[in-house]
Amino acid sequence: MPETSLATVQEGVVSLRNEPVQARSTARLTALLDAAAAVVDELGYERLTTAMVAERAGASIGTVYRYFPDRIVVLQALAARNYDRVIAKIRDIIADESHGSWLEAMATVYDRALVEAYRSEPGFRSLRVGDVIDLRPVSNPQTHNSRVAEVMHLALVERFGVSDTEEARLAFECSIEISDALVTRAFARDAKGDERFLAKGREIVRDLLEPVLG
Repeated sequence: MPETSLATVQEGVVSLRNEPVQARSTARLTALLDAAAAVVDELGYERLTTAMVAERAGASIGTVYRYFPDRIVVLQALAARNYDRVIAKIRDIIADESHGSWLEAMATVYDRALVEAYRSEPGFRSLRVGDVIDLRPVSNPQTHNSRVAEVMHLALVERFGVSDTEEARLAFECSIEISDALVTRAFARDAKGDERFLAKGREIVRDLLEPVLG
């Protein structure tokens, strides 16, 4: 998967003013998103402004507006990048043949894809994959978390042949929503993550999925 597929990821929720078509433009866009991530990491996504992004990136405000019409699109693009990176890591982990069972793969996904993103991805603790700024119509049944659950479940179906019933899909979505809430709580006041909440998340995910996946 490309580093960022900003215009197409998450059913077109990101609408850039200009698509980066040259390496220089792509590097400039990456720098703007890195700057936005740093600001979100320090101040939270609620206080982010396009002026802050420009200042942190050492760019003009005009450069920011060349790609982003407003701060919301900056946040959507950053969330899309977070989504891309998490999904790529999930797929890599599940495809790793060193995992002998879906339980081993899921445990590694929890720690190396989800928890590690909170620890090392700037701004991820506040923004995650974008559910906090989801502006799509209420009629759309999928949240970004449910899309993560769907991708993860299908990867496990393909790799380990686990159950692909409606019950299994619902259990997967519930496990992602609950683990997301618990991991968020674990990092709310602890930059390393409160292990009590992380451990409870692992336990709940296993208890939810074992009865339906085997």
